[in-house]
Amino acid sequence: MAAVATPARADTVCEWMDLAAKVETAGVAAQKLVVRTGVYDRAQTQVALAMFEALNAIDHRYESYVGMTAHDPRASQDAAAVTAAYQVLLAHFPSQKTSLDEGYANAMEGVTDSAARDAGRRLGELAAQAALKSGIVDPAVTQVPYRPRTAPGVWTATELPVFSPSYVAQKPWILSRIDQFRPAPPPALTSETYTRGFNEVKALGGKSSKARTPHQARMARYRINADMLPAMRQVTDQVGRRLVDNARLFALYGMIDDEVMLANAEAKLHYNFWRPVTAIRNADQDGNPATESDPAWEPLINTPNHPEYPCAHCTQAAATAELMKREYGNAPASGVRISSLSLPNAVVQVHPTWDKWAEEVSASRVLGGVHYRFSNEAGEKMGREIAREALRKVMRPLRK
Repeated sequence: MAAVATPARADTVCEWMDLAAKVETAGVAAQKLVVRTGVYDRAQTQVALAMFEALNAIDHRYESYVGMTAHDPRASQDAAAVTAAYQVLLAHFPSQKTSLDEGYANAMEGVTDSAARDAGRRLGELAAQAALKSGIVDPAVTQVPYRPRTAPGVWTATELPVFSPSYVAQKPWILSRIDQFRPAPPPALTSETYTRGFNEVKALGGKSSKARTPHQARMARYRINADMLPAMRQVTDQVGRRLVDNARLFALYGMIDDEVMLANAEAKLHYNFWRPVTAIRNADQDGNPATESDPAWEPLINTPNHPEYPCAHCTQAAATAELMKREYGNAPASGVRISSLSLPNAVVQVHPTWDKWAEEVSASRVLGGVHYRFSNEAGEKMGREIAREALRKVMRPLRK
């Protein structure tokens, strides 16, 4: 039991999650994927899950997600986590075998106790096998390609949405059904809610808007893609956290994010609601005298190639906030530290609370001209529901 009391290197999980992101980025670039196919969508989540299961088999603190029963407190936590991550990455990205083999060998050489290293390797291999069988595409679900909706004989845009048919066929990690938390329909085009949302995004989100401040324009661009690593390291670097705690955080984060993407894609394709650029240019046909057409209106940022409702960024941010509040508290002493992958040389931005950050992510989608506020609110609600469902159902702490 002395192996349990001796802490492993605190950054092992973070290091291999960082590596997983780099390996996936290289893999996607090599395949020149424009539309995601489901092949790599869950690779990073499976890496985190495999490390969690391997570490939990040593430092037994949570319910296993995969039902793993192997348990060896003498095994090396580093060897178990590294092996689990390596095996999952190798299964997904065999073309990068040489570099993965070298990295794995270097990491394992750091574990000098051969018996503990071998025991950790065995647990890591078992955990990787189990993780690779979880969250996969369900062969029983028929994958139906997207069909553009238009009247017979009438032209419509021919570029298909970025959602692959595999989205609706992937097995949920947490939800009993993909549409479990599908929001109510968007408001009627003649309603007060729609009118208010329409006029707000038209005024604030246009490329040549005079109502938007320079700061708001910068934030619309800054928050297109978040870099969560600074915030994750805030949590994982806390004194007293164990490797299994950190692996569980990454696994939950990945599962919730995957679930959000599935649920959001399902709802978007179900409602097929028009984006502001379409609505504003065609407002003379919406039956609402309180909305005015602007045939030349353009959004500040590029409109994503999929339906509008609900807002995906808002769903993801709210879900992440709900998870991190549970893990770290809503208002950490050093603030919520998140950077951006959207702007070159972006620096970390500090927010007072997780809820404030999620609120500002939602606002940025209106400021960018790609969402209505009612779509943001629907997404936020769905994201928080999904996160709470995950925390209620999976990898719960064991009672000691």
